[in-house]
Amino acid sequence: MLIVAVKEGESIEKALKKFKKKFEKTGVVKQLRSRKNFEKPSITNRQTRIKAVYKQKMQLGLAAE
Repeated sequence: MLIVAVKEGESIEKALKKFKKKFEKTGVVKQLRSRKNFEKPSITNRQTRIKAVYKQKMQLGLAAE
């Protein structure tokens, strides 16, 4: 359960912004989307490897090739 401490005189918008930030950090929405459709672990691992290679190429400046 998320608890957001609201100070006296603080606007609702600011409290809502704090709540959204905390909610985003928990990763609930991300987890729900990943569970919506089952994906084999081999496919997940392959995608993470592909992303890692891409990031390495971007850091080295080899993406233009």
